[in-house]
Amino acid sequence: MPIPDALKTRIDALDPARPVLIAGPTASGKSALALAIAERQGGVVVNADAIQVFDDWRVLTARPSAEDEARARHLLYGHVPGTRAYSVGDWLRDLAPLMDGPRQIITGGTGLYFTALTEGLAEVPQIPPEIREEADSLRTKHGLSRMIADLDPETAAGIDLQNPMRVQRAWEVLRATGRGLRAWQDATPPPLLPLDHAQPFLFDAPKDWLTPRIERRFDLMLKQGALDEARRNEATWSPALPSAKAIGAAELIAHLRGELTLAEASQRATILTRQFAKRQRTWFKSRMATWPRITPEDLA
Repeated sequence: MPIPDALKTRIDALDPARPVLIAGPTASGKSALALAIAERQGGVVVNADAIQVFDDWRVLTARPSAEDEARARHLLYGHVPGTRAYSVGDWLRDLAPLMDGPRQIITGGTGLYFTALTEGLAEVPQIPPEIREEADSLRTKHGLSRMIADLDPETAAGIDLQNPMRVQRAWEVLRATGRGLRAWQDATPPPLLPLDHAQPFLFDAPKDWLTPRIERRFDLMLKQGALDEARRNEATWSPALPSAKAIGAAELIAHLRGELTLAEASQRATILTRQFAKRQRTWFKSRMATWPRITPEDLA
């Protein structure tokens, strides 16, 4: 993405000694901006995308190209086997040592990573599989009412009781630890990087501007070798793999197995990407309302 003069002016106004945060939905241009800042001011580009950490889907997850990596140092991209679960807590632990190194330009589309980084992350223990299964069964048989009745009052007052996943998560934490989720949240340690110590940007990407970019992007991925990448992954493919959340992976595997035409796989992946971008925009609007915006007009 060429950087317009107006955006170059904003880049040049940045303090080259302070970290930069760049968030936004998929296909909005975050990586190009991060690279431009690194080239104009110095620094390392650090990944904040929960799927780009995995090593088995480079093209399909739009990780920076080898050419981009040659232009500036990139960290936390493709450093995790696709077979290994990777949490926001893992990401913070991997990021922490980097904060003492060269100036960080942290970019990605995973809103939870940014809020955990700038607001702190409650250190809730892992939920045992048997309690997760118990919760799934309880929700299936009784809906949310039984879980809500079990919650401690402080947690119940602070979550969306209409959201099944939020209610189940709160129930699981209480069941596993004997301590309410709100109590864990109140004990959240200080953030690794408070927002006022960084220079944040948020891509404000309206649907009518972003959708054509998403549609072009999947076609470009196919031209760059996404189908060959799927062939390399087919033998070990499983929807249960942590990296299987890469949008388009299941669809391309289905095409290789004769279950979808390439056009159908492409169409489904594009629809899923649009839906994903909508969820990202909703998160950013809710949790990053104060972040300075980059609008389509800034990119014209």
